[in-house]
Amino acid sequence: MSWFESLILGLVQGLTEFLPVSSSAHLRLTAAFSGWEDPGAAFTAITQIGTEIAVLIYFRKDIGRIISAWLRSLTNKEMRQDHDAQMGWLVIVGSIPIGVLGLTLKDQIEGPFRDLRITATMLIVVGIIIGIADRLAARDESGGRHRAAKQRKGLEDLGVKDGLIFGLCQSAALIPGVSRSGATISGGLFMGYSRESAARYSFLLAIPAVLASGLFELKDAMESGHVSWGPTIFATVIAFVTGYAVIAWFMKFISTKSFMPFVWYRIALGIVIIALVAAGVLSPHAAESAG
Repeated sequence: MSWFESLILGLVQGLTEFLPVSSSAHLRLTAAFSGWEDPGAAFTAITQIGTEIAVLIYFRKDIGRIISAWLRSLTNKEMRQDHDAQMGWLVIVGSIPIGVLGLTLKDQIEGPFRDLRITATMLIVVGIIIGIADRLAARDESGGRHRAAKQRKGLEDLGVKDGLIFGLCQSAALIPGVSRSGATISGGLFMGYSRESAARYSFLLAIPAVLASGLFELKDAMESGHVSWGPTIFATVIAFVTGYAVIAWFMKFISTKSFMPFVWYRIALGIVIIALVAAGVLSPHAAESAG
């Protein structure tokens, strides 16, 4: 991998990780459209460490409170009723599905799931799902001629059942084209949560899964030696800087705006990919980079 490729891929990772458009799909597509080798699942996982560090810094106050309260709840029964302590447990519970499925489906994630036809299909299907969830949320927020606006749930209403459902939604993002934030936020909207609450829990829930995946791939990469370390580290730093800026923008965006621009973008991109693969312009498969 060249330094220029790592710059572009790092920018793509940072720009798309937190938007409901699928960062893994865009890394795969950027390589395909540019005629580069597929950066692979390992590169994606390692560069995601950069974007998750951005999450840790952006939500540092929330994370600090949650970790502190959770640790105290281990020895203090009264603290177990504290909202922050409960959030700590809910993040752990919500991380179980993706942990189990990530290990179980590792070979599929690194191989068949990276087929561009699957990516395109997921872009379209999940885009439609996000659109439906967004319309339901908008209807509740605005009310209507014959109904009053409905108050949506906040994180204080989150329980074990909803936490597991959020986790199952997140695990769907193991397939390129789904989008971690898109799947979890739309799942939250279907369950009646506000946009901001669903997004906040989505970002917090991603921390253990992404860091664990990144460190796991980092360990494998160090043992195999099949990684261009300079460009990969450079891409991770670029992803961190870009990702931090995107989080700040996105959290403001979702408080007042609809997800529909992302929905139409996903559907259009999916259709274009299917057309290009059908025409033979793009190969659905790409050789993964060996270094």
